[in-house]
Amino acid sequence: MTEKTLFKGASIIDGTGEGLRKADLLIEGKNILEIGNLSIDNAKSIVDLSGKIIMPGLINAHVHVNLDGDSPDPATLISKETTHMTTIRSIRNLEKLLRSGVTYFRDMGGRDYIDIDLRNARNQGLINGPEFLVSGKCLTMTGGHGWFMGRECDGVDEVRKAAREQLKAGADIIKIMATGGIMTAGVEPGAQQLNFDELRAAIEEANKAGKKTATHAQGSTGIMNAVRAGIDSVEHGIFLTDEVIELMLKNGTYLVPTLVAPYAIFKGGVEAGIPAYAVEKTKASITSHNESFAKAYKAGVKIAMGTDAGTPLNKTDMSCLELKLMMDAGASAMDVILFSTRNAANLLGIDAQYGTLEKGKIADFIVLDEDPLKDIGAIQNKLHSVYKHGKLVE
Repeated sequence: MTEKTLFKGASIIDGTGEGLRKADLLIEGKNILEIGNLSIDNAKSIVDLSGKIIMPGLINAHVHVNLDGDSPDPATLISKETTHMTTIRSIRNLEKLLRSGVTYFRDMGGRDYIDIDLRNARNQGLINGPEFLVSGKCLTMTGGHGWFMGRECDGVDEVRKAAREQLKAGADIIKIMATGGIMTAGVEPGAQQLNFDELRAAIEEANKAGKKTATHAQGSTGIMNAVRAGIDSVEHGIFLTDEVIELMLKNGTYLVPTLVAPYAIFKGGVEAGIPAYAVEKTKASITSHNESFAKAYKAGVKIAMGTDAGTPLNKTDMSCLELKLMMDAGASAMDVILFSTRNAANLLGIDAQYGTLEKGKIADFIVLDEDPLKDIGAIQNKLHSVYKHGKLVE
């Protein structure tokens, strides 16, 4: 019989949208057994969390665990190192993510299928870290955004084959590059890359396998093509138009804004060693990025938290900064918590077990010393402890 543990005396934000409330949490094994005013007779062990706040573990919908967010130029770094070194750093990144309060994430493009092996190793208990979904190699046109780590493909038939290759390798998601981006030299964020027919082919293959899709999409034409083609989530969404937002609302398409990625580049600049082309593209687009998020949020577009961790100076423990930046652009504290718990779980397709603290769900949660509804920074600065599957992360 599994042991029952009672977490007594805390207040809870359960991730459903309900406000802060006093409640005890009873865990049996890795699952939540009860939430409420509970007797200590119900448990074998008691954890006194008087004065603390319990909330669901964070779910980050956009991470590059193979990249080095401590570096000002991670793309150059990964192109020069061995796959063994990339794997070692990725294991460190997994541990950092979990200790920062991220208990589940979605990896949005790795090197040589290292992400898939890491996911399998994590699921087998060989390494520590959050659970996560993987996309394998992103699909990009020849010379397109992310070509140095992606699967270059041109034309409908080749894109279809490339999507099938990722599924064969074990990908959970198919990621497609609809536009150029900041971190690839010689391409522009607003420029269309894979076209509608190519995007549709990849999405069809994913859907046939019961898998979801995501698109790196920054320019409005590429975003519109992806949404029309049936994409599940738009990553970044720098140049959103009213027409795009209307279609996202109609289709239920998620936006994963990743505001912290350009913020880190803008703040660091060339003085920190970030390539000049990335800094210049960021300067030209960061205002539109924030305005697009604000407009989408106000319109009611579905939003999930993602940081794009692994881009220049964008570290694995910066999820809280993403929440702050969304609040700076007009979102409420409760909403950004929902974006990083319930909504993110829904986007990843794991909401039956994760994302909220409810009876029967997995006991992934964090404990805070202060109320994040009053100060969102408490999620990082006042993080008391992290629990994964009901067990304290040491």
